[in-house]
Amino acid sequence: QLQASGGGLVQAGGSLRLSCAASGSTFSDINSMGWYRQAPGKQRELVASITSGTNTNYADSVKGRFTISRDNAKNTVYLQMNSLKPEDTAVYYCNALVKLTFLYWGQGTEVTVSS
Repeated sequence: QLQASGGGLVQAGGSLRLSCAASGSTFSDINSMGWYRQAPGKQRELVASITSGTNTNYADSVKGRFTISRDNAKNTVYLQMNSLKPEDTAVYYCNALVKLTFLYWGQGTEVTVSS
């Protein structure tokens, strides 16, 4: 399973760090991992992704503020979110692509940024 954590309520300009741990034999061969978010009334969108080789990709809206990283030994992906804005408020979901075929999703963790 994918277990996401680290969400919460923070003031604008603050920081949060999200974590997502993959556990179980299903995740013995993870290719890429990523974070998506879904705000109320909006579609789910990519926030950031990282390959097993640590190549990263970011949405334009978070470049320079968010950093994705990965601990392959722990099968865990992190999202460091700095300079948070109210528009970053959303439920954040992690995912993992396994064997280039199977895409798994975590349960989501809520981030609320107050102005």
